[in-house]
Parts: sequence; structure tokens; C-alpha cells
Amino acid sequence: MGRTVWYPGHMAKGRRRLEALSGQLDLLLEVRDARAPRLTSSPALLDAPEKLSVWILLSKADLADSSITSDWTEYLRRSGRRVWAADLSNGVPQTLRRAIEELRPSTSSNRVYRDVRVAVAGTPNVGKSTLLNRLVGRRAAAVGGVPGVTKGVSWFKGHGYIVVDTPGILDPHSDARVHRMLAWISSSKGQVIGSWTNHACECIGFLQRHNMTSGVASALEIDMSGSPADILEAVGRRLGRVIRGGRVDLEASGKVFIESLGSGKLGRLSFERPESPPPWSELQ
Repeated sequence: MGRTVWYPGHMAKGRRRLEALSGQLDLLLEVRDARAPRLTSSPALLDAPEKLSVWILLSKADLADSSITSDWTEYLRRSGRRVWAADLSNGVPQTLRRAIEELRPSTSSNRVYRDVRVAVAGTPNVGKSTLLNRLVGRRAAAVGGVPGVTKGVSWFKGHGYIVVDTPGILDPHSDARVHRMLAWISSSKGQVIGSWTNHACECIGFLQRHNMTSGVASALEIDMSGSPADILEAVGRRLGRVIRGGRVDLEASGKVFIESLGSGKLGRLSFERPESPPPWSELQ
């Protein structure tokens, strides 16, 4: 499957940054992809101080199976977390906004309130920046000189809260199978995985084993009952990835298949269920 590229120094720096901030936060808002809430979880958040509120937002809910997302929401709430599922392209749930505003702590006995300090965290490309933009506005200016807050980070002003982004801060998984699956939902760079042909065939095989091919078959108008290699060739012919001699460019076909899957063009898909084993465990 090729060699996975890692950036341990960058990840360690990001983790130290979060640790430095954690004692000054009121809320850590973890963003996960609704299509794979376990896969896109951030184990480093387990180190957060007990007194710090950690909430979960399942983004891209419009790309996931709604019934499975409901199961995940209930499952995560049973663990004691506050959880929301949302399509962030339509904004932030008002119940989440109100819940953040209700955290405003009093700074003195005369009931003067300071802004709630919120960090948005998560694995790459799950919607952290979208959530931040929705919370503070795309044209929000960074807040400078916040007393008692770690220097060297940018805070943005919202309504009763200030928000700090943590880009690229949490990507702790060391298993190459995890990164291959993350590429299926555009949360990892596919080009560092290796062969697009092998990568797409592995994904197609997974979809077949879990009876998740109907959306792909409908979107591409192809038969999904053959072998993964046969299906990938059909994808290439359907999308015009034919080269000299009438052969299908399987690398180009694999790339467009994975990218289309990750963007939701091939139907609503959920790759995990709450009570099922980690999905990457079945990969080779």
C-alpha cells in the first residue's frame, strides 16, 4: 500500500500547545466527522483536565447515514459528553451557541462576566476551521492582549466567548490502516498513502463487505457486484479515464473515486457503528 509519511515533531508541538492552553480554557470543543466518529476521535483529549468541559460536534452530518448518526449521538451522550450533529454549511446549532454562552464564568462577586474561552480541536479536515468561522464570523479579527492567556496563539471574538483554533494539532494515530481510512473521508492526504489503484480497491472491497455500495452504484450508474478491480475499471470508463489503446488509467480512476467518495458525491455513507469493532481492524 505504500509508505505513510508522518510528522511527529509537528504533532508533538501541537500537543504541547494544547497542554499549555488547557488550564486556561473553559471548554474544549472536539470536532469529529459524523461518518466516522471513532476514526476521527482525538485520543490526546483524554489528557484534558477533569474540570475542563469537553463537548463533541459531529460535523458533515449531511454526508452520513442519519440513523447511524443518531445512534452515535446517543452512544456518546451516554459517556457523559454533550454532543451535537450538524451540517456546518448551514451554520452552528443554536442549542450549541446557547450552551457555550451559559458557561460564562463570573470574575467577581459583583457578577461581572468575562468571555468564555473555547478551543476548537480535532483531526485534520473534519471541519474545525468551518466551525470557528461560523462561531466568530469569517471577518473576525484576532483578539490581542488577553490577560492570563498563553501568548503566541490567536483568539477570535464571538458573542460572549473567544475562540482559539488548533490547526493540525491532533493526529496521534500511528496505524497506517487508520490513515488509509481517513483518506476515504478526506481527513488524510491520499497522495502519501501510495498507489491510488490499491487504495481505491481496498475501499471498494470494504464497501462491498458492509453492503454500502448502493449510493455509489446510483451516483455512477455502474454495477457494483464484481471484483474491486473490475469495479474500479468500470468507474474509470464511466468517468472517461481511458488512455491510449482503450485501457483505463486505474491510478487516475482510483484518485477520482476516493476524492468523490470523501466529498460526498457518491452518496451518504457511515463507515462505523457505535457497537462495532474499529473498522480499520479488518484491513490488511
